[in-house]
Amino acid sequence: MRKEMNREEVMEEVKNQDVEFIRLQFTDLQGNLKNMAITASQLERALDNTFMFDGYSIKGFSAIERSDMYLYPDFSTFSIFPWRPQHGKVARLLCDVHTGDGEHFSDDPRFVLKKAIAKAKEMGYTFYIEPECEFFLFHTDEDGLPTTLTHERAGYLDLGPLDLGENARRDIVLTLEDMGFEVIASHHETAPAQHEVDFVRGEALEAADNIMTFKMVVRTIAKHHGLHATFMPKPKADCDGSGMHLKMMLHKDGKNVFEDPEDAAHLSKTGYYFIGGILEHIQALTALTNPIVNSYKRLQPGFDAPLYADFETENIQCPLIRAVQRKAAETCIELRSPDSAANPYLAIAAILTAGLEGIEKQIMPPHKEAANVSMLPSSLEEAVAFMEQDPLVKEILGESCAAKYIAAKKAEAEEYNRQVTSWELENYLYRY
Repeated sequence: MRKEMNREEVMEEVKNQDVEFIRLQFTDLQGNLKNMAITASQLERALDNTFMFDGYSIKGFSAIERSDMYLYPDFSTFSIFPWRPQHGKVARLLCDVHTGDGEHFSDDPRFVLKKAIAKAKEMGYTFYIEPECEFFLFHTDEDGLPTTLTHERAGYLDLGPLDLGENARRDIVLTLEDMGFEVIASHHETAPAQHEVDFVRGEALEAADNIMTFKMVVRTIAKHHGLHATFMPKPKADCDGSGMHLKMMLHKDGKNVFEDPEDAAHLSKTGYYFIGGILEHIQALTALTNPIVNSYKRLQPGFDAPLYADFETENIQCPLIRAVQRKAAETCIELRSPDSAANPYLAIAAILTAGLEGIEKQIMPPHKEAANVSMLPSSLEEAVAFMEQDPLVKEILGESCAAKYIAAKKAEAEEYNRQVTSWELENYLYRY
């Protein structure tokens, strides 16, 4: 659990730990981590929220006439990078983005999630997320550039010497623990060079922050091992892709409201309604949980990924959502479609809001055998079209953020459709 800190405690920690550089980090609309580095001598200015950047230069952020954006550090996210020098250490603070007049920047993904959390709080709920993040570790070429090459042939839960990424994965876990993560488990996944790390659940904002930090750590430690870490959902056509399964719990008055021992699946009516809300909007949500063209290469038959907007109480036939029965009062709901290319702030905000609507409207999920169970979108274009038609998603993101996101994803899909791929050349150049 995150340690709450105040301004004075941050300054004291920087002094006592010999920190010389602080990275002020934030996440853009596409889910990319950005940062501005300052020296410790400028820390007071940073904590006074005076550091500014040009929002016009961040894709999807701001029009040129209102381009001055300010970074407001979240003191509770202070963390020291264990891989940097022990003298003159480097730390980071995650930041919220504000406009020049001091208001929250409405299109800041972290603020979008905060609004969804506030709605849940008004209803008396606290939302918890336990992410299971998959990624690949590939070789780099002689110039240090990433490839999709690997010499290993390890599979699910294999260990060294079959698992050639074991040492890198161990160092990733140790680094995460040094930064305050509580890692549940790590292991080799089904595809060669594919790995998974699971960490303890956190409240929604902390979980999203942790996902962004996790990806930074994985990439950094992989590079130290001469490897390239990628969260691209489907880097190789002939093996399973990488997902980011999200296990979810909703608490009220300190109790898990998804738990009902009397139900066959130990799932309460509230839990069923929450699932119903997600399924009601899943086609539109998919544009956020699976946000790039490549995401839809993973959501294909035969590769252990969900295809239908369905719900099961058992883990069979790759359901989109399943109820997971664990220890007493630990029943959770697992959403299996998201991948790690997603912006976690936007994806979690959308999932939470859709689930809350399901509770408010008492929407029961259809069974897998029901005639009205639909397939997930098969392309980014299709998912964006659903998103355009769904008023709830626009309500979650806000009109401005939704419009920017939709425009960016349409442009991405259109650019992809203009490409001539190696598959086309191989199959058509000679024949036609």
